[in-house]
Amino acid sequence: MAERAGWVPDGVDIGRPSAARLYDYLLGGGHNFAADRELAERFLRAQPNARAIARLNRAFLRRSVLHLVDRGIRQFLDLGSGIPTVGNVHEIARKAAPGSRVVYVDFEDVAVAHSRMLLRGDDSATILQEDMTDPDAVLSAARATGLFDFAEPIGLLAVGVFHFVPPRADPAGVVAAYRDAVAPGSGLALSQFTADLQPAEMAGIVEVMSRSANPMFPRSHAEITGLFAGFDVVAPGVVPLPLWRPEEGAVEDGDPGRAGILAGVGHKR
Repeated sequence: MAERAGWVPDGVDIGRPSAARLYDYLLGGGHNFAADRELAERFLRAQPNARAIARLNRAFLRRSVLHLVDRGIRQFLDLGSGIPTVGNVHEIARKAAPGSRVVYVDFEDVAVAHSRMLLRGDDSATILQEDMTDPDAVLSAARATGLFDFAEPIGLLAVGVFHFVPPRADPAGVVAAYRDAVAPGSGLALSQFTADLQPAEMAGIVEVMSRSANPMFPRSHAEITGLFAGFDVVAPGVVPLPLWRPEEGAVEDGDPGRAGILAGVGHKR
């Protein structure tokens, strides 16, 4: 097929859209296919602000990683890391703290294949093809990399991924398993879609994604805050993306509630 490029692993069904490739498209990336773009266009009809939301979520990732670096964290576990794009975690962390180590985790074939190409020859970063909702498997594989010292704090990153975790998978239990495995002082940066901010648009997104391989499960402010159990949430708390420690001089893009996603960072007691 014309679209199948050299970076596409054998066996990938390019006619079946994925959330990772949809996000790549919204961010302006090139690692997506016609089916992903068609899904993204329906997503945009339900939420016209989707491209801005994707950029805001990526900006939150950057700010949260820098915050964790400021707190002395030098090793990061990026859950549901997606397809690499400008401003990956290892780039952000190492610019601020050379020598930082990163283990990325994703189960989507294209995301993993492209990450492996990007990280080839990098001794301080790797990608694991695992399901983040199986903490035992992820943590075992992370230990096997030899990149982490579990006696030292780890930055857990769950940015824009938990809205794909269904209630039956026990999202609070998943976070708790990672929390219990890391040392005191470790951090959690988490963002996820909520229906609290734009209920009509969120209902449209849920409907669109219900017909995809990655249905979405928005959560309330209380439910998202509950995912931080065992972590001390730093100011300003769990808030819309643009309100989480905006950089000096940042220009607000209208109503912060239009971001559609709540975000926060906490530190393990």
